Amino acid sequence: MPYDCQWVAEAISTIEADFNRSADTHLIRLDLPPLDGIGLYLKDESTHPSGSLKHRLARSLFLYGLCNGWITKDTPVIEASSGSTAVSEAYFARLLGLRFIAVMPKSTSQQKIDQIAFYGGESHLVDQSGQIYDESQRLARELGGHYMDQFTYAERATDWRGNNNIAESIFEQLKHEPHPVPRWVIVGAGTGGTSSTIGRYIRYGRILGQGCELCVADPENSVFYNGYETGDCSITGDKGSRVEGIGRPRVEPSFNPNVVDRMYRIPDAASFAALQYLEKHLGRRCGGSTGTNLIATLSLISDMNKAGEKGSVVTLLCDGGDRYRDTYYNPDWIKAQGIDLKPWHDALDQFDQTGIFDMPLENCARHPSL
Repeated sequence: MPYDCQWVAEAISTIEADFNRSADTHLIRLDLPPLDGIGLYLKDESTHPSGSLKHRLARSLFLYGLCNGWITKDTPVIEASSGSTAVSEAYFARLLGLRFIAVMPKSTSQQKIDQIAFYGGESHLVDQSGQIYDESQRLARELGGHYMDQFTYAERATDWRGNNNIAESIFEQLKHEPHPVPRWVIVGAGTGGTSSTIGRYIRYGRILGQGCELCVADPENSVFYNGYETGDCSITGDKGSRVEGIGRPRVEPSFNPNVVDRMYRIPDAASFAALQYLEKHLGRRCGGSTGTNLIATLSLISDMNKAGEKGSVVTLLCDGGDRYRDTYYNPDWIKAQGIDLKPWHDALDQFDQTGIFDMPLENCARHPSL
């Protein structure tokens, strides 16, 4: 497809105008009963126009593709995704009048598939999550399209030095809080782009020497944790994550373990129990990756309480719970997965009483240099 400079310029202007219309996402302070001198904050990414943290990534990937000459007028855009990135990319594809095809595992929630269709996108479903890469490349070749490849380009497309990326936004919004430099920032690993952006920003902004550390929470059946613990990023797995949006069967190219200070592997039962806990305290439903983040967050707060530390802790509210009515919020689905939430409910109730999370996480790794 010939490069149409005028169209590309107009497309970039359209994306920038959409960004200008969208106020930054809120940083919510969550006041839990046992927090004395510890501020817990949720960066609410669900308020983006396409409803999730992946809106930032999709915008960056489209701008990256446009400026590299990979996307021009009438270029079909194909993406490998577990759902939320595809929803956000479908949003931007519709904004530019481009065909969009999401290659996703069949386990993707129907609500996400419906949302992709709402924005005019198409869903191409495969049996296993590990098949999405090759199938996306095949479709791009056959259609003469562009494979967006979020897993490779997430950390390249994002300006980690600033330009209102999520890291800069978090630190700017904390400026007037009692503890403006957080003790911990906790995120999940999906592409690895968000953790790389925040980890680099901590170092670039000279925040590293002020006691700020980055923790990454990884769900069951994901190999990011294994790669981090062993130093072998060639490790692969044969199962998909039940927590949509995070967890991969391979260590994605955008994941930079060198900027991560600690990792936890979070059991799925803990993640799903945390969603009900969060609904009770926040008054709204969140997606599964937020539950994963919260368990790691409460574990770190528990450590701070034991050590008598004060400070702020920030994690991400990645998307809303409406997309998961048939899964995480459906008791029949939970039962069918053979998951027992009760031990985790008990541990979370105890946290409310004592500020100590008494269900230790078996898989915890620190950066080898620490």
